[in-house]
Amino acid sequence: MLKTKTILVTGGAGFIGSNFLTYFCEKYPEYNVINLDKLTYAGDLENLKECSSFSNYKFIKADICDFDLLAHLFKKENITDVIHFAAESHVDNSISNPRAFVETNVLGTFNLLENFRRFSKGRFHHISTDEVYGTLGEIGYFTEDAPYAPNSPYSASKASSDMLVRSYFHTYGANVVTTNCSNNYGPKQHQEKLIPTIIRTALAEEPIPIYGDGKNIRDWLYVLDHCKAVDLVFHKGRSGETYNIGGHNERNNLQIVNKICEILDVNVPRKNGKSYQELMTFVKDRPGHDRRYAIDASKLNNELGWQADESFETGIKKTIEWYLNNN
Repeated sequence: MLKTKTILVTGGAGFIGSNFLTYFCEKYPEYNVINLDKLTYAGDLENLKECSSFSNYKFIKADICDFDLLAHLFKKENITDVIHFAAESHVDNSISNPRAFVETNVLGTFNLLENFRRFSKGRFHHISTDEVYGTLGEIGYFTEDAPYAPNSPYSASKASSDMLVRSYFHTYGANVVTTNCSNNYGPKQHQEKLIPTIIRTALAEEPIPIYGDGKNIRDWLYVLDHCKAVDLVFHKGRSGETYNIGGHNERNNLQIVNKICEILDVNVPRKNGKSYQELMTFVKDRPGHDRRYAIDASKLNNELGWQADESFETGIKKTIEWYLNNN
């Protein structure tokens, strides 16, 4: 089959990237897809075992902070498009080691943009987060016009990368789009994140840690719904635009823990007959912990017709089932 594009996907061994590549390579056999990943602790090629059967998939271990290596790759592989997932993303780690977040999320994004500008004629799709908008009160939603107000080194580094992408559209006319998503969950997520932590510690009969009072609210988005939205914006989004992706599934951390424990109580009952909820343990809140995020995805809904397929109830059941089946 004649290949029509060569798309560089960065960070494809991570949680969202690996789910995206499995979906994308199967859907578009006419595209050459190159997965570039540094394989830090958060990347795992085991997440991509389904891709081994795809003739249009290729993996390259590399660091987006290496400008010259990227230049060589763009020329050698004739890269036409970029879908940029690669990022340091764990807020706690950004508090203890902010330099790594600035290097990867800001400098790495610049390196990709500059090489894209020099060598490619397709589209650059930048994957970002709702955390760049800061925190919300009890009402209201983040729209694409919301002011940026990042409160952690992680969200500040992502906000910086968003601004770089925007500048390449306005300064150089680059064909770029940005998507800002709400909290993802689903199969293959790293164990450091909230939902895998709840499942892992509960099954190990260990204390389930809950920051502060447990009432921090997030809008939860099933990872495959996010992948489908990225696909849609990459192909049909307007150049220079930002699209917010949210699941309309607001839950606070206490609700998340209670729901997971209820499902585990039914599917993997404790030997002592008690609920996993008994293991809930409140711990000191982290610095700069935003109180509430909630996405208004009406622009994406109205312009491109995207809707999330999964409610939180259906998505969390699929997620827990995957973790139970995959240790």
